[in-house]
Amino acid sequence: MAQALNRQARERAATPAARIWLALGTVYLLWGSTYLGIKFAIDTIPPLLMGSLRFLVAGGVLYALAVRGGDVGRDRLGAAQWGAALFIGAALLLGGNGGVILAEQYAPTGVVALLVATAPLWMAIIDRVIFGRRLPALAIVGLVLGFGGVAFLIGSPGSGHVRLIGAALALAAPICWASGSVFTRHVKLPMRPLVAAAMEMLWAGVLFGLASILTGELGRVHIQSISTTSLVALLYLIVFGSLVGFSAYVWLLRSAPLSLVSTYAYVNPVVAVILGAAFLGEALNARTLIAGGIILAAVALIVVARNRAAASQAVPREVSG
Repeated sequence: MAQALNRQARERAATPAARIWLALGTVYLLWGSTYLGIKFAIDTIPPLLMGSLRFLVAGGVLYALAVRGGDVGRDRLGAAQWGAALFIGAALLLGGNGGVILAEQYAPTGVVALLVATAPLWMAIIDRVIFGRRLPALAIVGLVLGFGGVAFLIGSPGSGHVRLIGAALALAAPICWASGSVFTRHVKLPMRPLVAAAMEMLWAGVLFGLASILTGELGRVHIQSISTTSLVALLYLIVFGSLVGFSAYVWLLRSAPLSLVSTYAYVNPVVAVILGAAFLGEALNARTLIAGGIILAAVALIVVARNRAAASQAVPREVSG
């Protein structure tokens, strides 16, 4: 264990800072812009069908590129791996991304992005309730602050309030994403991260497709009514949101400190809010700005607390190895 940790540390130290910041900037911009891309895509493409097309194509391309690489001999793909990918894909992508897609029909992209940014708060709660992991004092402060910011953002009926259905869907998304992220460590996924991601996307595409059929979306699709803007947005989500963005994220997890990588959780919403205001004319009222600042500060506290806890746990393993 100590040798593996030392090797990873050496590899990270040898990685040029320019490459790390280029990849980090890619994740910041691309994942922050997917909220805008989704808004344009579902303008004329039914939302569940759009999700199905996005993940079937992206998952298929990624699987074809990744399945023959890496340690194929030791990383066998059987029923256990496909079953785990189904579970995680349903939580992360069907629940997490699907919640975002549906929420954007009822709430501005910036508001949805801010509510989705609460994912680290839910991860901390799931870790505590289900797995009994103690929460540092800093994390508890972050939880209280974060949920106060959410309550203020949703607000009471009146000027600047958020529709409850939009808020509910936008909060369901990070809960699902957090659940999938936490349980990823406890299921038998493929050892190769890109292969696992591709399998999860393929399952998500299938599940989105089934949901689209069951809700009657296919019967309401008229090819001639789908705009060029929606098609371009869908292509953008496939190529840049799912393939380029995720690949950059996976590379960062292996090449940069987790404390730096995890900053995407509170930079993406800022990008989404700015793009929503610039391209969709979404109003930046005082409630959104104040609540957004509170939520992002809370997320920062949670992320810092989790990174400190992970670092403190890694030191004894390195010494005892």
